[in-house]
Amino acid sequence: MADYKRRIADQILSDKLDAMGAILIEGPKGCGKTTTAEQQAKSVLYMDDPDYSNQYLQMAQTNIKTLLKGKTPRLIDEWQIVPQFWDAIRFEVDHRKDDGQFILTGSAVPPDIKQIRHTGTGRYGWLTMRTMSLWESGESNGSISLNELFTAMPDIGADNQLGIGQLAFLVCRGGWPRATNKRNEKAALIQAVEYYEAITRSDISRVDDVQRDEERAKRLLRSYARHQGSQASIPTILADIVANETQEISDETISSYLNALRKIFVIEDMPAWNPNIRSKTAIRTTDTRYFTDPSIACAALGLGPSDLINDLNTFGLFFETLCIRDLRVYADALDGKVYHYRDKTGLECDAVVHLRNGSYGLVEIKLGGDKLINEGVENLISLSNKIDTTRMKAPSFKMVLIGVGKYAYRRPDGIYVVPIGCLKD
Repeated sequence: MADYKRRIADQILSDKLDAMGAILIEGPKGCGKTTTAEQQAKSVLYMDDPDYSNQYLQMAQTNIKTLLKGKTPRLIDEWQIVPQFWDAIRFEVDHRKDDGQFILTGSAVPPDIKQIRHTGTGRYGWLTMRTMSLWESGESNGSISLNELFTAMPDIGADNQLGIGQLAFLVCRGGWPRATNKRNEKAALIQAVEYYEAITRSDISRVDDVQRDEERAKRLLRSYARHQGSQASIPTILADIVANETQEISDETISSYLNALRKIFVIEDMPAWNPNIRSKTAIRTTDTRYFTDPSIACAALGLGPSDLINDLNTFGLFFETLCIRDLRVYADALDGKVYHYRDKTGLECDAVVHLRNGSYGLVEIKLGGDKLINEGVENLISLSNKIDTTRMKAPSFKMVLIGVGKYAYRRPDGIYVVPIGCLKD
């Protein structure tokens, strides 16, 4: 545990344990769920321990309460192996009448949801863990706080230490904790490739015991990588991969694969933001396609840092996924969510960070350069002018989030330009 890096999720977990009887931590395999839970647990049950897993499964069928005994908070790791834990813990929380009793961790939504009788409302809290943000892995200097942008920061100034080469490496490496601890860059990059192989070889089938074709899964992930950051429909994705199929496949088959990828937290699409606007312009409500970490897309397409540097258009798309990941991590700390905006006129906003109290910030994501920054500024001003501030708050801030640029600064028009290497929660 000596090399454990403090995560933003640590404080969120602590706060939720003070408020709820049990906390379910979900997220992609290898993102650090168990390690984070272990820091606050007083006893642990590892359901996938090969020395005891058969005994645990038998006990779960005969006397599951025995498995719940132990100092609290008690961690049940990979709880989805025995979905009956859900109702047993809910019952135990009811009768103990105390908060902070259990932590559950899992890398997949349980396949047999029918075995769960009660939703857990009022007993369970949820925490979605993601791969590490640049602030958590130490690559962002954290000079600019997203929280302070919401609470009033009229002027900013910070230096960005990330160059284009390092940024390309970070996109390909991703935020996997094991990768961030590797001093050898080649070894760090291998982590995402092996994760991708595990997804397509076994995880996509094991999640719900439905056998899925490995090569089809790879073709689907390659298509998804090409369409990330867009609102590509299932027929569009199907058309992208059908040329290499040996048999006819349907929209339903593609949906089945995508649902499996969601259940194991490989993809996380972004819902649309629906503000009050002055015009009658129709707002597009299709979700935007994203991986939970940009490195999965790089692995799917077989791209490395030099490939991104030689293709700045692709680099820009994958950089956007990295920024969305970080914004989601930081928004979680602020009790907020991240959305996108797009209307029928073609006006888009890459990210809207919306807090529970109704405050929100508008964010355009650009790799860098004056031309792209100015395009982002124009979009932010256009959207801001459409919002009906008689019916909702004005944006707390407008920001162009960039990859390449020496400084974070505030423009004369009030719009912030912030390198991702300077941002934190």
